[in-house]
Amino acid sequence: MRRLCFGRGIKLVVTKNTLLKKALEQANGQYEELYEVLKTPTSVLFSNESSTPAKLIKEFRKTHKRPLLKAAYVEESIYIGENQLEVLATIKSKNELIGDIILLLQSPAKNVVSALQSGSHLLAGLVKTLSEKE
Repeated sequence: MRRLCFGRGIKLVVTKNTLLKKALEQANGQYEELYEVLKTPTSVLFSNESSTPAKLIKEFRKTHKRPLLKAAYVEESIYIGENQLEVLATIKSKNELIGDIILLLQSPAKNVVSALQSGSHLLAGLVKTLSEKE
């Protein structure tokens, strides 16, 4: 088994299929779908962010024919086949999803504050205009 580190929390491990299958059998989880793709030489990319390995493969594939995506296990879901590469590259990380939720929650609050502030300016303008007329 050979290991390479790419930085950014990404590790590449080249392993024998029988060894990987035994490791998956001993791990807690439902990995049976992955067993059928363990036939030709296999490399495994490990990452803390779900879309990073797929993005790396897509970038590398701009100038090379391989590697082909056999399968992926991301956020407790299994993706089988090369046609899943685009889907995997667009998956948002947990931090990106949290940021999106925060933005969605902030937007209505900002609108209310903005409406209240513009209302107070309008009211102040009306009072000033009325006082100038007298």
